Amino acid sequence: MLDYFYLGLYHALRFFVKIAPKCVLKGFLKSLASAFYHLDKKHTNIMRVNLKMCFATLKDDEIERLIKKNYYNFALFGAEFLLNQNTTKEQILSKISFENEELFNSVLSQNRPIIVQTAHYGNWELFSLAMAARYGAVSIIGRALDSGKMNEILSANRTRFDIELIDKKSAVKQALKALNNRRLLGILVDQNTAKNEGLECEFFSHKIMHTHAASVFASKSGAIIIPAFIERNENKDKSKDDSFKIVFYEPIDMQVLSQNHSKEGAIRLATQAQSDATAAQISKKPDEYFWMHKKFKCFYKDSYA
Repeated sequence: MLDYFYLGLYHALRFFVKIAPKCVLKGFLKSLASAFYHLDKKHTNIMRVNLKMCFATLKDDEIERLIKKNYYNFALFGAEFLLNQNTTKEQILSKISFENEELFNSVLSQNRPIIVQTAHYGNWELFSLAMAARYGAVSIIGRALDSGKMNEILSANRTRFDIELIDKKSAVKQALKALNNRRLLGILVDQNTAKNEGLECEFFSHKIMHTHAASVFASKSGAIIIPAFIERNENKDKSKDDSFKIVFYEPIDMQVLSQNHSKEGAIRLATQAQSDATAAQISKKPDEYFWMHKKFKCFYKDSYA
């Protein structure tokens, strides 16, 4: 029964975002974001804790402004997901520019497997579509939604342009097969993991548990890891859509790291490098990061009480 409620809500919202003028839609989304800021005390507190951990010098009012903007960005993300249904490659790429693309092209020219490491940052659903539209076959690791009906819709959107979904629960074999077939492998690496599922790393000078999945896959396949993130270019004209930019960071080559370190040491260094790249991107525009999960839970659990 709940599945059909979600389905009805999805179609109602999709209809609204398609017919509403851009200025009206953005006004509605700001009101929605404000409501969540005041009513969703649980996630507002999680965001507050995370931001204070990462940006200790920010004043309380600056943190609150960031949280409000973060809610608004997340509302925009949802609306854009609805609007991007059934769009073409050309329509997707018309919204996207690429920064430091020469780094990615250099990796492509080596004809080695490639792992694209990213995070819950910006419009990460648009990110995979843009990468597939520009560079070809992509496989992404993720988990299914709890709602079966909504998962069907999400999967239909995610699998356009030769995108393959790999279930997080049984990813190893499929991920290595994708890399062997020279499909780009996309992995979101930023969420907290259990202590037996990741490695201890630093993130904004605090201890976290970080998944080492990308590092292990790279070690097994000879892949190069390249961190990349999608950020929003906000259009000052409220009647027009925002554009986006995909930013590439320096590649992480396990083969190079392994020359001077043990296998375990190379995996640890590669995993820390991914955490550093994520932190560097967040530092540029912290309001675009998904602060609603308990990033520091393993070592600072009491902070979220």
